[in-house]
Amino acid sequence: MAPLNWLILFLFFSIIFILFNTINFYSFLYKSKSEKNNKKSLNFNWKW
Repeated sequence: MAPLNWLILFLFFSIIFILFNTINFYSFLYKSKSEKNNKKSLNFNWKW
């Protein structure tokens, strides 16, 4: 019965690992691409 217990522990920790990674991945709020494109329109007026 020892391999069965190791298999259950492995499945338990792997499921917790996958859930932790998915929660961390979806917890961040990514900004849309349209907001990033608006900031690129800066006029640099260099007077050299």
